[in-house]
Amino acid sequence: MSALLQFKERYEIADVSDDPLARPKTLSWKNSRDCCSWDGIECDENTGHVIVLNLGSSFLYGFIDNNSTLFQLAHLKKLNLSDNSFNYSQIPSRVGDMLRLTHLNLCCNINPCKPLLEMKAPDLTSLVQNLTSLELLRLGFINMSSQVPNTLANLSSLVRLDMTKCNLQGVFPSAIFYLAKLRFLVVSHNEALLGSLPDFNSSRLLEELNVYSTSFSGELPSSIGMLPSLSSLDVSECEFSGSIPASFANLSNLKLLGISTNALTAQSISSLSWVWKNKKLTTLALFYNNLYGEIPPSIRNLSQLVELYLVGNQLNGTILPQLMNLTRLGTVELDNFVKFEQLGMLQLSFNRLSCRTSSVNVILPQLSALGLASCNLSEFPAFFQNHGGLNWLDLSNNIISEVPFWLWDGTFKDMQYLNLSHNFLTGFDRYYTINPLIMYTIDLYYNMLKGPPLKHHRALPPWICNLSSAITLDLSSNNLTGVLPVCLGNISESLIILNLKGNNFHGSIPEVLVRGTQLTMIDLSDNQLQGKLPRSLANCKTLEFINFTNNFIADTFPSWLGSLPNLHVLILRSNRFHGIIERPKSSSTFLKLQILDLSINEFVVIYKGLERYYPKISEVFTIIDLSSNSFKGDIPSVIGDLKGLQGLNLSNNLLTGHIPPSLGNLTALESLDLSRNKLLGQIPPQLTELRFLSFLNMSYNNLTGSVPRGHQFDKFSNDSFEGNLGLCGKFIYRKCQDLGDTSRQPSTDQEEDLGSPIKLNWKIVLLGNGSG
Repeated sequence: MSALLQFKERYEIADVSDDPLARPKTLSWKNSRDCCSWDGIECDENTGHVIVLNLGSSFLYGFIDNNSTLFQLAHLKKLNLSDNSFNYSQIPSRVGDMLRLTHLNLCCNINPCKPLLEMKAPDLTSLVQNLTSLELLRLGFINMSSQVPNTLANLSSLVRLDMTKCNLQGVFPSAIFYLAKLRFLVVSHNEALLGSLPDFNSSRLLEELNVYSTSFSGELPSSIGMLPSLSSLDVSECEFSGSIPASFANLSNLKLLGISTNALTAQSISSLSWVWKNKKLTTLALFYNNLYGEIPPSIRNLSQLVELYLVGNQLNGTILPQLMNLTRLGTVELDNFVKFEQLGMLQLSFNRLSCRTSSVNVILPQLSALGLASCNLSEFPAFFQNHGGLNWLDLSNNIISEVPFWLWDGTFKDMQYLNLSHNFLTGFDRYYTINPLIMYTIDLYYNMLKGPPLKHHRALPPWICNLSSAITLDLSSNNLTGVLPVCLGNISESLIILNLKGNNFHGSIPEVLVRGTQLTMIDLSDNQLQGKLPRSLANCKTLEFINFTNNFIADTFPSWLGSLPNLHVLILRSNRFHGIIERPKSSSTFLKLQILDLSINEFVVIYKGLERYYPKISEVFTIIDLSSNSFKGDIPSVIGDLKGLQGLNLSNNLLTGHIPPSLGNLTALESLDLSRNKLLGQIPPQLTELRFLSFLNMSYNNLTGSVPRGHQFDKFSNDSFEGNLGLCGKFIYRKCQDLGDTSRQPSTDQEEDLGSPIKLNWKIVLLGNGSG
């Protein structure tokens, strides 16, 4: 009792759980009662020792460490601390000393952004190596950043293993699949976890196998069909190949089947006849699987189906007749399916289906999410008119040209995700209505009116500014025109993605008025926007992606964006940016920038002004594109410190001097474009060490000498070097013997010491070498 009461005192009771059954169990712990009667406590009937501590979803908030008094409970067999908030604590190493444990559940101590428990020391190996009696091990959502140890295969009593979203790496030990008592294996959402599925036999007791969103690969073994107890199989978003085995027909107890987004061979959906015969299926996910053909009529046999995902295949034909009997279904068609009163989510996007809607005002009270992307829709479905419950809508990639006037009434005010991109929207029109009961005179004489009268046109409707819950707003690739409303900068504190790319908006970009904004991505590229960048963007501390390509923005380099702590991508290509890019005043500038594209502007900076800037971000830069400006001077050798650089484009400038040999240090470089400058001297032989280089352009400079040979350089043709009259080489049109033997090159140090292109008699140099 004393140990438990001291444990209780360490934690506050806070609202840290979304579980509707959560309750503050420790509130019942009072020393006036036997601790064995406390909520969450069980004791051995004979000895009175505490053997179960179940504090899952108990609203606990605080830290946990090796000083916790729970480690005084020496007889504990079951420990459940899941779904609380341990505030970024390390898992105490003393957990590994609780040798009697059969159940250990530390799962799901998370906040919306990151796990609240971490595992660094001890690692997973030392934690479980002595817990040989474990039957249940749940460590989901704990940040481990480690490999799965082979010692887990020694837990011969293990029945359930759950390691969801633990940042697992390396290869998953196949021996774990063969644990004799294992029934539930879940390692989903570990994108870096490699592995393959073994050959099973009928003695396996597996009921759930979930490797969703991992890097498991290979073929799906037909022996999975030998697992008679399997009720849940999810291998979606992996790297499996081959086809879906016909032996899966033997899985008569299957309730959930997820085989989506793999590299599977195309096959007819009708070939999966075994699927349509399984009357126990409640969830079927086959999206993005190269399935083709018509949905077979036998799908109507799936009478228990609640969720159906067929998005992103090559299906054709109609779906209504086949689905009419699926009265439990949660994802189906629209107007004619009034009978599905519990319909909550409908996703029909990216198939070859044509979705038709009537003008009937259908009421689907539970519908909150609708995906009809690429469904050949020419107008908004009429049932939106009186449907205020939608919070997720995707009508992208259709042929919708007009937004109906009734949408001006705020139908989408609670929308969290709205995607109307890749349509033909030209504006948001509204017809003013006239009440004849109060109108005395209407005079429309002497006009040449065509079409509906009194029609008002705006680029964006007023309700855009009232999307109080918006997370994603995507109106890109339409024909919207007009000025962006000032209120757009005050749209929503929760807005994460704003994409208005590829329209005809003009005028200036509104200032961001929201404080505490969560904006992560803003893309206003391919419009006609003018003026300067809004300085308030510097207050959007969560921004990661900024793209203003192809506008008429006239401003200086936005060095003030360098204070954004999470900015990864800055693309200002093809505008009217001008002036000097000065050395930043702080060393903590653009610390996470990976893509910088300032090409096709009017910058006239001397490059050496950036020399002290690059080293500060040497491990994160991925792409630099400064092409088509007026940069002058030498290429700074310090660029060679950007070890993570994958693309460098300095073409179409006024750069002079030599190519720095330090570029040979960019071992991750895949693309290098130095064309159309005034570069001198020879190509440094160090560049042949760029083993990943697949694109090279040094054309139209003043380079001389022979092109280095070896590795990737032997794959580049004349196109990479044309326009350099002093260059020669084995793989370009001008052979070195045509210019005299220039196969030998001076050392780089010698060239740099001279400060200018080497002007020596190469015949004499070679003679000296030969006689020496």
